[in-house]
Amino acid sequence: DLYGTLALFHPPKEKIQAAACKAYGLDVSEYDLLLGYKRADDYMSRANSFQSIFTRSKEQQDEFFTQYERLILNGAGVHASEELASKVWKWVRKIPNDLVLYDDCIPALRILKNQDLTIGLLSNLRRDLSELIEKLDLTPYVDFAISSQEVGAEKPHPPIFLAALTRAKVSQEEAIHVGDQYNSDIKGALGVGMRALLLDRSNTDTNNYKKILSLMEVPAYVKSIL
Repeated sequence: DLYGTLALFHPPKEKIQAAACKAYGLDVSEYDLLLGYKRADDYMSRANSFQSIFTRSKEQQDEFFTQYERLILNGAGVHASEELASKVWKWVRKIPNDLVLYDDCIPALRILKNQDLTIGLLSNLRRDLSELIEKLDLTPYVDFAISSQEVGAEKPHPPIFLAALTRAKVSQEEAIHVGDQYNSDIKGALGVGMRALLLDRSNTDTNNYKKILSLMEVPAYVKSIL
């Protein structure tokens, strides 16, 4: 997985949300907004499992992201109307951001490459992953990348995971998927017979599934099952 696992948006999404809330007279902490994002991202994962958000009409997308923003705010303790949620989301969308790597990304990937592993990247982001990998200086560590746009299906649907197994030339029992979303990453990987690790950097995920708090825990896990 890429976003939330290897990389994050900069400026961080919770900072942008806090600024948007302040613009509308809402005093909300960044930590509480992170809790709200947990709810909203789970909602997005479940919605994508039925139909990709980005294949819906503009009206349907607007409706979805209004509800997405309401979940962020509700999770942060703000009971916002649809009108207010829509305004806050539009404010957030105006702020330019880009992806940057987490501090533990390169050190963990370097160790994994030294374990003679094939490393693939799966992402629901609809953009050119090869260009993004080069921009993030991940080329020495990532053997292949597959986007949902390329295979026509988003996580948690099987095609993107099966495409990764084919590209890596391994069986599902030999593969491990690491991701930060339980519904899209963990359930999706388990659904095709892969192993899965849930990365919960903020230690706020409430799903009853074994989790790790840092990518630096992955090499030891891999070593323990080899």
